[in-house]
Amino acid sequence: MSSTKIGKEDLLGKLAEWNIQTETIEHPQVFTVEQALPHLENKDGKFAKNLFLKDKKKRLYLFCAPHDAEVKLNDLAKMVGASGGLRFADSSVLEEKLGILEGSVTVFGIINDTEDEVKLVLDQRLLDQTYPKVWFHPMVNSATTSITPSDLKTFIDKTNHEPLVINLS
Repeated sequence: MSSTKIGKEDLLGKLAEWNIQTETIEHPQVFTVEQALPHLENKDGKFAKNLFLKDKKKRLYLFCAPHDAEVKLNDLAKMVGASGGLRFADSSVLEEKLGILEGSVTVFGIINDTEDEVKLVLDQRLLDQTYPKVWFHPMVNSATTSITPSDLKTFIDKTNHEPLVINLS
């Protein structure tokens, strides 16, 4: 496995290469959804909540949903078949597997999961056109990038991941 991970600029370049339309807004570092939302006030779409989780067998999950979705880890564990429930994975594992730091968890991190060790779990509303755009951090928490649901599907396909799509609503 390559130890070189794709960062923000390489990600944005790769998205452009794949003809994926994005808009990126630069802003001060944010560590919570509440801190990020003011930077997107007049933008179409929905900011995403992203959680990097593990189960008792140390299987890894990247879970993404609308920022205001109610997420109960016990319920989510049942939906994804996680053995022994779900808990947050260590930040060192996040950096090793997805190449991102705590506070910057994003669907775009799967571009660095070349060994397919992380199961991507998405709330269906991120893919079904409920929102015209979905906003994620582009590998850093000092910017936020929009992507359409159809382009999100393209991105996931290009990274050779098969998401588990669940319904939280």
